[in-house]
Amino acid sequence: MGSTASTSNVTELILTGLFQDPEVQRVCFVVFLPVYLATVVGNGFIVLTVSVSKSLHSPMYFFLSYLSLVEISYSSTIVPKVITDLLTEIKTISLQGCITQIFFFHFFGVAEILLLTVMAYDRYVAICKPLHYTTTMSQSVCHSLVAGSWLGGLIHSMIQILITVQLPFCGPNVIDHYFCDLHPLFKIACSDTFVEGIIVLVNSLIAVVAFLLLISSYIVILVHLRNHSAEGRRKALSTCASHITVVILFFGPAIFLYLRPSSTFTEDKLVAVFYTVITPMLNPIIYTLRNAEVKNAMRRLCGRKVNSGVE
Repeated sequence: MGSTASTSNVTELILTGLFQDPEVQRVCFVVFLPVYLATVVGNGFIVLTVSVSKSLHSPMYFFLSYLSLVEISYSSTIVPKVITDLLTEIKTISLQGCITQIFFFHFFGVAEILLLTVMAYDRYVAICKPLHYTTTMSQSVCHSLVAGSWLGGLIHSMIQILITVQLPFCGPNVIDHYFCDLHPLFKIACSDTFVEGIIVLVNSLIAVVAFLLLISSYIVILVHLRNHSAEGRRKALSTCASHITVVILFFGPAIFLYLRPSSTFTEDKLVAVFYTVITPMLNPIIYTLRNAEVKNAMRRLCGRKVNSGVE
């Protein structure tokens, strides 16, 4: 450990960014800033609505509010730095800052994966075992599942960072990406990172396991729905549809990037933009557009604010 630290004479890293053309970067700034603000405001409004609305005190909305909280945190780990970098010619980050960004990016990313899995389990119990729903999804169980999601994210991130901090960096110090992530950082390490790459891949299999659990739960739900009435099927499917959409939007790009050999194509960066910048903004839109209860609660909340303002 001591020898690796002595060879690490790189203290600052340069990010190549998303595009080289200054004009394109300015266009990205004009697009990304409103998207990020919409992400924070939209998800923040969901957290506020769920916390103050008596009609949204079921486990499904409890998990949704935590998902929105994770989305704000996850997006804030990457996007503010990306937005400011779009206005600078040379994009730099300290090595410690880079490792910190990787830690929080993976922490919130895996917490979101586990939370989406918990939400799928909640829908499974609600639709397939409705008589046992209140006892199975009690308040203490819901809090434990959320705590487990945070803990899973923390353990995953700690493993990633323990691998990364032991790598020697002696130059070059240019990362071919617009934010810090493991594969681009491994490419500039001064030692062979094959073993570290395998450990990271195995550690990332948590996403595959979660994805398989999600798919399995929805297959079981769809099979179970065949016995329901047409109205019951429609109601259950409308609840599940928004969740399935979010799962596809989140897992699709992530699986494309992390579960195959890494490359330096610009397409990779564009795919990463989708799940770091765009998806966190889409989630509140998807959940509110398809959910009458959330929309009504938001209208009541806005009405209450308007009335108190008038008074």
